[in-house]
Amino acid sequence: MQIHQIRNATVKITYAGKTFLVDPWLLPKEAMPGFAGAFHSEVRQPRVELPLPVAEIVKADAVILTHVHPDHWDEMAANHIQKQIPFFVQSQTDKTIIEKYGFTNVCILSESGTLFEGITLYKTPCQHGRKEIVKPMCEKMGMPYDAMGIVFKNSAEKTLYVAGDTIWCEEVKHTLDTYKPQVVLINACGASLLVGNGERLIMHKQDIEDLASYIPQAQIIASHMDTVSHLTVTRQDIRSLGLSNVHVPEDNEVLSF
Repeated sequence: MQIHQIRNATVKITYAGKTFLVDPWLLPKEAMPGFAGAFHSEVRQPRVELPLPVAEIVKADAVILTHVHPDHWDEMAANHIQKQIPFFVQSQTDKTIIEKYGFTNVCILSESGTLFEGITLYKTPCQHGRKEIVKPMCEKMGMPYDAMGIVFKNSAEKTLYVAGDTIWCEEVKHTLDTYKPQVVLINACGASLLVGNGERLIMHKQDIEDLASYIPQAQIIASHMDTVSHLTVTRQDIRSLGLSNVHVPEDNEVLSF
């Protein structure tokens, strides 16, 4: 398999001969404001430009959208991705949203497995921040809380787990114990809200250390880096941990496993 880090959580995964575009956020640099109620709301985002032309990024066999938050999906993506492409989402709510953009081949992934071109995709659960804290806040703002991860399985490939927007939690541990992936892609910039002592929405440094210790035999890739306004962890912060099984690719870097 190959994992091509594009920008933020936008990656292209080539697995068993098929290329999946994950979480396409394709706006130009500083096109949207920072998130109100989160760290660094004064900083416009994305903080950096895309490393490739949009027309090249959207070349894929399928799209996977882990959730519809505006740092994972935008109208730029909707306007440039071909409308007939196989498009995988987490729920009927997200399916309805994507179909309103004109996409005609939208499928809800199943926890029991969805087969695509010889590859089985398993929907896995997340905690996009502690559920008891963040979910009521999302509901108050009219924003969906739920996100998903995905496990990729094929007999010719290593098992890949894309954890999605999640903190280190029992749901992630259960997925690791169930599927025993050899490669794990995590979102790791510690994006945080202003509530409490900085309520994190995705993994931060301690989460990464805990994950790396829990699965020392797996290769871990840190994505969702150095791009959103509300980050609290940088690529350099993760590299400074000195974890031998954690890779921190730059934008436009390709890793092979």
